[in-house]
Amino acid sequence: MALGASVAASAGPAAEAAEPSRSSPARRATLPLAVTPACSGQETPAAIEGPLFKPHSPTRGDLITPAIRGVRLNLRGVVYDTACKPLPDTLIEFWQCDQNGDYDTSGFSLRGHQYTDSRGAYLLRTIIPRDYWGRWGQRAPHIHTQLQISGGPVLVTQLYFPDDTQAYGRDFAALNAADRLLNRACTIGLTGPAAGLYTGTFDFVITTTV
Repeated sequence: MALGASVAASAGPAAEAAEPSRSSPARRATLPLAVTPACSGQETPAAIEGPLFKPHSPTRGDLITPAIRGVRLNLRGVVYDTACKPLPDTLIEFWQCDQNGDYDTSGFSLRGHQYTDSRGAYLLRTIIPRDYWGRWGQRAPHIHTQLQISGGPVLVTQLYFPDDTQAYGRDFAALNAADRLLNRACTIGLTGPAAGLYTGTFDFVITTTV
């Protein structure tokens, strides 16, 4: 059993995709950009990686599979450098627990990586995770991320949800207040739900030189 959560089911066929070489990034169509606040140039705060990261996740921007029953979330944004220049081909890794607070440690359910498009944009289709108890006490719902441009330093951080988020009958305000690791600067801008779907925005700012 993994630290911080119980073991969830394997992701199945979607987990079979291998991690591509960073020298030949997987590209996709240019994404429409949501209206977001102007880039501040301040680097996104780092956070602990935690014990549940797994390398070699599949290349995908859609983490939804038939086994996933949680509250749907479309998360989009742009990756900038500290001069507010968009960064195409930035590797972004995402991993999170499911609607029951469980991480998949045997497969790659709710795990994946992608590269930003020519405008530095990304789009992630996933669910809002649930809170759980782990080595740092009760964790508020969060999504782990890891970002890197080719040859640059790695930024590891965690994204959180606003206090008024409504999912799974949980009190997000209380959960956020109790989480010792939470950083309010890493809160997703959230709208909805509309037809059971939340729309979120978060722009990253990363350092490009070691």
